[in-house]
Amino acid sequence: SAYKHVPIVEMNPIEGIQNNIFSTKNVCEASLKAKVKKMILISTDKAVRPSNIMGASKRLAELVVQAFAIKENHIGSNLNNKKSYTCFSMVRFGNVLASSGSVVPLFKKQIENGGPITVTHKEVVRYFMTISEAASLVLHASIMAKGGDVFLLDMGEPVKVFDLAEQMIKISGLSIKSSFNPDGDIEIIETGLRPGEKLFEELLIDGNSKSTTHPLIFTATENMISPEILWSKLDRLSQFIKDKNKERCLDLVSELIPEW
Repeated sequence: SAYKHVPIVEMNPIEGIQNNIFSTKNVCEASLKAKVKKMILISTDKAVRPSNIMGASKRLAELVVQAFAIKENHIGSNLNNKKSYTCFSMVRFGNVLASSGSVVPLFKKQIENGGPITVTHKEVVRYFMTISEAASLVLHASIMAKGGDVFLLDMGEPVKVFDLAEQMIKISGLSIKSSFNPDGDIEIIETGLRPGEKLFEELLIDGNSKSTTHPLIFTATENMISPEILWSKLDRLSQFIKDKNKERCLDLVSELIPEW
C-alpha cells in the first residue's frame, strides 16, 4: 500500500519515494511473472501538479505503470500480434470517506471527546467519495482498461472540510461553539496548513479529459517516459536511496516530474 499521508511523507521523503515508486515497480514485475490479467494502480488527485513529495511519488508511480504498458504493447507487437498477458492501467481519484486517514473518523472521535474539531484551514476544499462508490468505479474502470489508461473518477462537487465539520456537529445533535454562540458544544479551530498541503486538489493535468461508456469515469492523456529512459533514471534513484542522499533523490524526482 502506498504511503499517502502528506506531512509524514514530507518528513520522511526517502522512505516515501522508495515505497511508493519501487513497490509499484515490484508489483508490476510480479504481475507479469504471475501472468495477472489486469494490474490497476490506485492513484490520487495529489499526483496532479503535485505540491508535495507524496503527490510527486504517486505521479512517478503512474509513470512506472505507463512504462510497463508501453513495454508490454511493444512486446505484444512482436509476437505475431498477440496481446501480452498483463494490462497495466491506473485510476485517479480523491478522498474516500471513512477510509484510513479520512477526516470523518477523526471528526467523529473529536466530537465524542467533546471537541474541539481541528481543521487545517477554513478554505480547504476536498473531493469525497464513499468506499462502495470508489470500489465499484475502480472495478468498472478495470473492465474498460486496454493498457496505459489513466482513468479519472467523477468525484462530484468539492466540499469544504470546514462545512463538513459543521455538518457532523449538527447531525450529532450538538451545537457549534463560536464567538456568536459561546455556549455551544463543539468548537472548530484552525491549525494551519501542514507541510506540502494544498487548499484545492485537482484531477486533471492538462484538462483534456474524455468521456467513456460510464458516465462517472473519464480518461486523460498524460505525458509518458519511455521504459529505457525511466529504468535508467530509477536505477540512479535507487542508488541515491541506498546512499541516503535526500537532496539527490529530490532533485531526480523533480527532473522526472517537472510540474512538481
